Formats: sequence, structure tokens, C-alpha cells
Amino acid sequence: MISMLQSCAVATGGNIVANHDLAGAGSVGLLVGLLFFVGGAFAFGLPLVSAIIFVVGSLFALIAASSFTDMKIWAFADLILAAMAYFAWRSARKAKTTPSGATPK
Repeated sequence: MISMLQSCAVATGGNIVANHDLAGAGSVGLLVGLLFFVGGAFAFGLPLVSAIIFVVGSLFALIAASSFTDMKIWAFADLILAAMAYFAWRSARKAKTTPSGATPK
């Protein structure tokens, strides 16, 4: 939510001062914020889908980071969330394949 608000302010400011690079980066930031929201929505039910969405968001954030340097922070946060979602998916998959009463290795 914070990334969307920040990106909205940057896009608006870029349009006001006629800086098209900054306005475009702000618009990509809005997309990254939306991907944060969608990835978070899938985090508990489908963590692998969530991890993929976070990685895509991180890639978009890195693209926009050339004009809007705060996007590097959001890209790093996306990668951390992607790793957490991946490990949650992996541990859930291990729990399903481990027979009951056996200890996982």
C-alpha cells in the first residue's frame, strides 16, 4: 500500500514537472504495488504462485529503478517475500509427502 502511494506521488510529480521518465517509473511503481497486493493475497493459499508474482514485481521494480531509485528498496522487499513464499511452499510440500509419524530429514 505504501509503495502504491509513493509511486502515485512520484507519477503525479513527474507529470507536473514534465519529466516523462519519472512519470513512467511512477506508473511502473503502481504496477509493482498492485503485484505486492496480489502476491500477498495468494501467500497463504498458493505460496508458489505468490513467489512467482513477487519475482515478477521485483523485475518490474528493478526496471523502474533507473529513474526512481526507491524502487530498488521495493525490488529487494519483493525478493525477500518471494523467498519466504517459496520456502513456505517447499515446507508444505514436504509435509504432504512425509508419512504420518515419520520425521522429515
